[in-house]
Amino acid sequence: MPDLAAPYIQRGIVEILLLAVLAGVLGTWVVLRRLPFYTHAIGTATFPGLVVAGPWGVPAQLTALVCAVGFGGVLERVQRTRRIDPDAAIGLLLVAALAIGVVLASDVYHSGAGVDRLLFGSIVALTPTDLWLTAAAAVAALACDAALRRSWLATGFDAGGARAVGVRTALADRALLIAVAVAVVVALDAVGALLVTVVLTVPAATVRLFEPALRTQQAATFALAAVEGLAAIWIADAFNLGPGPAMAVLGALAYSAAAVLAPRERLAAA
Repeated sequence: MPDLAAPYIQRGIVEILLLAVLAGVLGTWVVLRRLPFYTHAIGTATFPGLVVAGPWGVPAQLTALVCAVGFGGVLERVQRTRRIDPDAAIGLLLVAALAIGVVLASDVYHSGAGVDRLLFGSIVALTPTDLWLTAAAAVAALACDAALRRSWLATGFDAGGARAVGVRTALADRALLIAVAVAVVVALDAVGALLVTVVLTVPAATVRLFEPALRTQQAATFALAAVEGLAAIWIADAFNLGPGPAMAVLGALAYSAAAVLAPRERLAAA
């Protein structure tokens, strides 16, 4: 059993519960709006920012946020040209971000273990500042969900019809992309840039197999992400692992079990 009196365990528990809020609120929209690949790409696109943060003497989250928002902005522009497939655009930008990060890390800067920690996560290195940033992101996500829920639903089901009745679909889309980018950045310290989808996408995708109502799906996703995250902390502390990989394994097992248990006709529709 982990030592619950240890400050790093307490910070890890609070961080996981806050990330579970983001998973419930935003992860549900990520799955409904078919943005899992985008979410993974955003995490990977922060790599150049993580590399330059140490040598420049600035917070890694700040440079990661600049990269994430910039990635989302370029992607949104490219997609609106309608001359390239969205998944192809994400793939091209993802490869470009990785290439830039590798060049900076190998030939320009020597960033060391700090980048490794943010790529793969660590509950030991969490600070109170990390918790406050995640809490702020969770509050902002709840506010966006309350204000833009109808627009996100309308845009997701019938973007053309939504525009016809006056819904500002472009603004709603940009807000969702930025909200996901912020959620990815605050998850970096806990689960790492390469594994942000295990908390922001996998629990929501697991719950989605049962096709509950939207609010039920958000609440169930929060609960599942919290349970998987807390179990991952226990496993990580017991076996000296990163919480991100542990949560990835638990998420895969949970998704596999849900795929077996979910009604067959709903799986076919998904």
